[in-house]
Amino acid sequence: MSDIADRLRTVRAQIDEACTGVGRDPSTVRLLPVSKTHPAAAIRAAHAAGERTFGENKPQELAAKAGELADLDGLRWAAIGHLQTNKARIVAEHAAEFHALDSLRLAETLDRRLQALGRGLDVFVQVNASGEESKFGLPPAEVAPFVGSLAPFDSLNVVGLMTIGANTDDRVRIDASFAIMQRLQSQLRDLGAPGSFDELSMGMSGDWAAAIAHGATVIRIGTAIFGARDYG
Repeated sequence: MSDIADRLRTVRAQIDEACTGVGRDPSTVRLLPVSKTHPAAAIRAAHAAGERTFGENKPQELAAKAGELADLDGLRWAAIGHLQTNKARIVAEHAAEFHALDSLRLAETLDRRLQALGRGLDVFVQVNASGEESKFGLPPAEVAPFVGSLAPFDSLNVVGLMTIGANTDDRVRIDASFAIMQRLQSQLRDLGAPGSFDELSMGMSGDWAAAIAHGATVIRIGTAIFGARDYG
């Protein structure tokens, strides 16, 4: 698994270069390796290379890996996929971060589960900034009222916003979806919305450089680190 360490060094160097190119401090951008479908051995290799937080889409896979890798020091999990309320218990038990909050019902369920466990959870509100029907997330115009409704949920620590960039090779459309997120972040801060909104989770293997140029603080990268996924 030494190739994973090599890939991580390459990705980190590319992120540092992209940050420098747009006048940003590389320390303000966090790499989130996305380990979905990859075996525990791959995560062990990335952990040995210095990574501590890993992104998983499916709650059941996250829970299984959390159990198998419980011996790793400082290991943290980020749930990054769309979550049904009947799987909220798994995320409440195992995740330190949740990047896809997009409904009040889910917020209520997560908070109830977390309160029972005596835990807190860093959450990112998911926004459908590209307007694509295939994507989950709130329309930008609905984000501020939604965030206001989260105030009663003490176990949910709203740290920022998440989006998946436009599914296109058109750089103008990709940039536009990320620019919407940057403006929305600024608006929420100006409104004094509940939460810090210091974080923007956006940018994946095909568009992370554009995301960095628009203020991303968390970059979700999987294939470039772990190789092609096996969905079989």
